[in-house]
Amino acid sequence: MTTFTERPVADVDVANIARIYDYYLGGLYNFAIDREKADRIRTMLPGVDLLARANRDWLRRSVRFLLDQGVDQFVDLGSGLPTANNVHEVAHARNPLARVVYVDHEPSAVLHGEEILADEPLAAMIEADGRRPEQVWAHPRVRELIDLSRPVGILMGGLLVFVDDEDDPAAVVAAYRDACAPGSYLSISHLSDDLADAATRTQVARMTDAYRVGVGQELYVRDREVIASWFEGMELVEPGVTLMADWRPDPGSCVDAQTSSRVLGYGATARVV
Repeated sequence: MTTFTERPVADVDVANIARIYDYYLGGLYNFAIDREKADRIRTMLPGVDLLARANRDWLRRSVRFLLDQGVDQFVDLGSGLPTANNVHEVAHARNPLARVVYVDHEPSAVLHGEEILADEPLAAMIEADGRRPEQVWAHPRVRELIDLSRPVGILMGGLLVFVDDEDDPAAVVAAYRDACAPGSYLSISHLSDDLADAATRTQVARMTDAYRVGVGQELYVRDREVIASWFEGMELVEPGVTLMADWRPDPGSCVDAQTSSRVLGYGATARVV
């Protein structure tokens, strides 16, 4: 008698943070409950969708920079869904042999990600907690695709926003740094409001409350000084820790200086020495 293992199914009755992010990016892997919650959050922080897109644009530029440095393997931590022109698509456009592992702890995101990447032998989606490097490195697909004896690009596009001080985000960064070969790179972006006006800071606080109550996810807002301290022991790539929109913008790109969300996130990349 043949038995079949029942696969998990996505919960379409509860809003999901990865699918909300996908909705903000214009992706297709989201449901009515996600869109409803996302629209409600947008009333609290107008431009939150623009902030999400700025983060994704920063991520793409970071990947292209790392490719230019010869990096051909990437680990995207706290990735959410691998949609909307994500890391593997950017990497494979320049290097079809590049290897990419997406990491997320949320089963629904992993389920969708596995479906999206079903025909991508050099890209994988795994369920693991990005705050626990040992858990990531122990995963069979990571061992299969990523060679830690060679340079690797570690991408933390918003991961540390979900790491509280007790879990020590600086120690998380240091653990990934220490696991990587010299010539590797760590790219980090993070939510911040230290350059925002009072009204925008109030909106950010309302948004974080909405995520806590409506999605069950705590978001942490940190200033530039704290974020910069995480790169200790590495060589920061120019222009250092900047607003995401100012980190190596594409030639000819037009940044809307009037958008309040523009000042709500920093990004940086550093080289492991």
